[in-house]
Amino acid sequence: MQASDLAKFIRDVPDFPKKGIIFKDITPLLQNAPALRKTLSILAGQYKGKKIDYVVAMESRGFIFGAALAAKLGAGFVPVRKPGKLPYKIKRATYQLEYGTDTLEIHQDALPKNSRVLIVDDLLATGGTAQAVLKLVRTFQADVVGIAFVIELVFLNGRKKLKNAPIFSILKY
Repeated sequence: MQASDLAKFIRDVPDFPKKGIIFKDITPLLQNAPALRKTLSILAGQYKGKKIDYVVAMESRGFIFGAALAAKLGAGFVPVRKPGKLPYKIKRATYQLEYGTDTLEIHQDALPKNSRVLIVDDLLATGGTAQAVLKLVRTFQADVVGIAFVIELVFLNGRKKLKNAPIFSILKY
């Protein structure tokens, strides 16, 4: 199976979560063991040998890929969650959405200074969520080795918000 073959496991769902949006559903990819293995293999291959200390992923679909990728890379996993979900002292970043604002949190002791970090999520759209996570990770003075996505919606220009960060995405639409 090639990387381009993974596109057949991405389902378009029109008008979700609101009219005019075509949602890229990764559920079929997750349900297909060879496709899921290939996705993780591609992501791990991109960062193999880069001495990743921690994989940071955001709630919720990012957790699916982030934790598995951390295990494959021999790295720790750090969750970034929505407010009120983490039990210890936190750092917080609020960011702009197309229809308001949202907030993400990380434990204040999640990353040692100078640790090598890979940020992972399922999809890059407008870049607001990834930008907030990048901002949080940089408060630790960590080295962001890269930001990886399974899917990138290129036409939304999310990369522009992730300045000075190397970005990798498997599928581009």
